[in-house]
Amino acid sequence: MPEKNHHAVIFASHPPSEEQKARFMVFLKREYGPDITLDWQKEYVPKGFRLVVDEEDFYDWSINGKLRQLKESLKDLHGEDSDVIPLIRETVKNWKPKALVEELGTVSAVGDGIATVTGLDHVVYGEILLFSNGVRGMVQDLRENETGCILFDEDGDICQGSPVWRTGKAAGVPVGESMTGRIVNSLGAPIDGKGEIVTRATRPIENPAPGIIARQSVFRPMATGILAIDSMFPIGRGQRELIIGDRQTGKTAIAIDTILNQKGGDVICIYVSIGQKASAIAQLAQNLRERGAMDYTIIVHASASDPAPLQYIAPYAGCAIGEFFMEQGKDVLIVYDDLSKHAIAYRTLSLLLGRSPGREAYPGDVFYLHSRLLERSAQLSDERGGGSMTALPIVETQAGDVSAYIPTNIISITDGQIFLESSLFFAGQRPAVNVGLSVSRVGGDAQTKAMKKAAGAIRLDLAQYREMEVFTQFASDLDDSTKEQLVYGQGLMRLLRQNQYHPLRQYEQVILLCSALERVLMRVPLGEINSFALEMLAFFYDKNRALCDRIEQSGKLTPEDREEIVQTARQLVEQAAAERGW
Repeated sequence: MPEKNHHAVIFASHPPSEEQKARFMVFLKREYGPDITLDWQKEYVPKGFRLVVDEEDFYDWSINGKLRQLKESLKDLHGEDSDVIPLIRETVKNWKPKALVEELGTVSAVGDGIATVTGLDHVVYGEILLFSNGVRGMVQDLRENETGCILFDEDGDICQGSPVWRTGKAAGVPVGESMTGRIVNSLGAPIDGKGEIVTRATRPIENPAPGIIARQSVFRPMATGILAIDSMFPIGRGQRELIIGDRQTGKTAIAIDTILNQKGGDVICIYVSIGQKASAIAQLAQNLRERGAMDYTIIVHASASDPAPLQYIAPYAGCAIGEFFMEQGKDVLIVYDDLSKHAIAYRTLSLLLGRSPGREAYPGDVFYLHSRLLERSAQLSDERGGGSMTALPIVETQAGDVSAYIPTNIISITDGQIFLESSLFFAGQRPAVNVGLSVSRVGGDAQTKAMKKAAGAIRLDLAQYREMEVFTQFASDLDDSTKEQLVYGQGLMRLLRQNQYHPLRQYEQVILLCSALERVLMRVPLGEINSFALEMLAFFYDKNRALCDRIEQSGKLTPEDREEIVQTARQLVEQAAAERGW
């Protein structure tokens, strides 16, 4: 059987000299036999060349290829986690680049952030591919004879026939302490104009969730500073609590207030923006900066103008950054704003990749899209360092329809939801939390003893009030007990109104709840309840600082402290009633 005739092509910026060509032929004949031809094709290759044989074997002798070999040599000699900087000089001294054959692919089609590649028979799902103009992509679809790849950069310079080579690495994001206070894109590159972020480690954006043995039960509160949530739907560290509601009902405001409430604590906050305007994120960052919250916050931003692949990987990148801190034993709060747009970006990619559409045109694995993300939030066991990552995913509904595809999927994944109702919002009840549809499946386990005692039966009282309110719309004559119940319920609802950017400390919430549930505030007119509550809190802080500090630091409420709060509040109400003629 005759030997195969081989053909080699040199890709370089300039044609090789006769001497260089002779050296190439010596190497090629040694590796492939005497029946081989060599041609040159012009292509910009930084400081070197690339050699392709039979469109199958690929030798990268550009500066990038040599650096990849050097990095692999460092890893082989010194290990994955070694501090390579002081060892580089020693390694470079003894290192010589080799002629290593690599797998080469070819672009068969490209468009809309998707490239179809042939010739990469051993590529794996999630691997990063490198295109001839430096564009990076990630393998997202494996077929019998071709590979679907999503692109992380503009595809304008990629055309049919362009070479593609494997990197052998999964998509990753840089992580480190230096990222706090910065705004980065989905790939971890800074976009806030404050210069380069120096990090010494990277993490894969896709990572298995901690197993059952690596976790422990949620037992510590993640205080939001919002009275309506901390009293009735407490969130624990390591929990996943969904914030769901129509557009413009205050979903992001709850997440931002929760971030602000961590000031002075030990929580690292990560805000992942998916498909939002860059101007909105700039304003959000400014608000956080003015209130001193950017010092412990990282913003991962994939704007509405970014390609769908960048919007798709943004929450996974933010989660990888959070896992870095969690595995150091720290507590992390991560906000995904919002997963509705994330699902839309994934649907776009899936349809472009030719996957079969299902319900609402989403692909069949859209549930796994979010479950593998949210399951990475956990309270780790003490053996794993005891760190935690608390997730606040946000989902936008249409006309309050919580039975739509994406909302029901995420409700079934999370440990509870805070449902924001449009009618309450427009009636001035802000935050517009619907007490009936909201729930926390962790419950009192995530509350301090002080909050648990102070909150008491507030949910039951509000449920009775709302039921009675509906019933009394049809009644003209009410007895005294019904009127009293209505006044009490209206006062509770008014007390739960809270301005944005004004989270409450634990002792402040305890004082308000003890006073309200003992019906001390019933004499205060509805329009003055919020202003009187602020005056009362200021009085306690000025005149009884010891009581405030005791509740805040111990997280306990003794019967004596409760009685003191109620008596002081009653005196303040009587004094204000006499002065203001209530």
